[in-house]
Amino acid sequence: MVQDIRIEDYDYPLPESRIARYPLAQRDDSKLLVYTESSGRVPENRKFRELADFLPEKSMIVFNNTKVVPARLFFQKETGALIEIFCLEPAEPQDYQICFATTSSCSWKAIVGNLKRWKEGRLHLYIGDDNPDAALLRDMALETELIERGQTSVVAFHWRGGYSFSQVMEHAGRIPIPPYLKRDTEAIDLERYQTWYAKREGSVAAPTAGLHFTQRELDALDAKGIKRMNLCLHVGAGTFLPVKSPTIGDHTMHSEPFSVSKDFLKALISKGETPLTAVGTTSTRCLESLYYLGVHCLECGEPGTVEQWEPYRQEGYSYPLTAALQALVDYLEQAGLEELHARTRIIIVPGYRFRLIDYLVTNFHQPKSTLLLLISAFVGDAWQAIYDFALSHDFRFLSYGDSSLLQKV
Repeated sequence: MVQDIRIEDYDYPLPESRIARYPLAQRDDSKLLVYTESSGRVPENRKFRELADFLPEKSMIVFNNTKVVPARLFFQKETGALIEIFCLEPAEPQDYQICFATTSSCSWKAIVGNLKRWKEGRLHLYIGDDNPDAALLRDMALETELIERGQTSVVAFHWRGGYSFSQVMEHAGRIPIPPYLKRDTEAIDLERYQTWYAKREGSVAAPTAGLHFTQRELDALDAKGIKRMNLCLHVGAGTFLPVKSPTIGDHTMHSEPFSVSKDFLKALISKGETPLTAVGTTSTRCLESLYYLGVHCLECGEPGTVEQWEPYRQEGYSYPLTAALQALVDYLEQAGLEELHARTRIIIVPGYRFRLIDYLVTNFHQPKSTLLLLISAFVGDAWQAIYDFALSHDFRFLSYGDSSLLQKV
């Protein structure tokens, strides 16, 4: 059973010196490890700006256009103690766009640092003496109160001045860079921990495979007749959670919201044998979840949520991919909707059957992580040779590290 997979079998030595603490000066100067049929299934060391050269002409490529928000906010008690609030996703209103447009109050699910020291009452935003936005922040008068206490709490924000909550976050918050960078957020992260094509606010972590793209790469894809498509999966803080259990069956995957348009689904239905490239593991998880949502529609009439172990049950495997995707389109049309909004906690591990993607653009992931399991599911045991090659050829690892182009085995 896939639940019996041992996480220790997906470990490798990652020296601290190989973790990229900062991005390169130019996004597409990063290295690109190519592992495809055209490379003879042997890793090649190339440059990311060459990516289009290794993708099939007139194929399809899918990007996650989520935008990272400055989700870390610091508030101060009367004693001077700081309370950090790490916003995860909207609680009220639950719709991201509506929540970011609110102009006086909203509530969020959040991780609260120093929670034990926050007994009751409202807290005021901490404004440092050297904050260039100090006057604006005082005008906002941002406060927070604790609504529900827990490992994931619910907090309410209140402010004045008619600013949208998007503006409040922009001026009061900090970009939540990954904890393994072991440094504070700096000015460079405001631009570089964000994809070139980021559009829809909501992520608390970047879809890092996309950090390498510039307009040059997008133009190269267009020149080769490769169709560019966008979905949106808001990446949650759970993406950094390590697997602490000996077997993967005891690990609980986080749930993430995503959306795709009806036209996106129709394009997938009509693609036939056209190869599809997913940019990043977030795009992969979203794309692969669509089949199971379609099965929900065929069997229950509505999409629901893709649960963690759903792909490894036998029910629904007999449905063709096009039938499942068409069921989603039919559901949207019957509901008068142009966009599908759903959630997934799918886990992709060795033994998974990929239904949509043929190529994957992705960075190099942490040892003993669910993302490394996904890579193993995609390329099999070759993941070890790929990572050995990357380590021996000075590739940079994790979020600000180098990239790879992998073809499904």
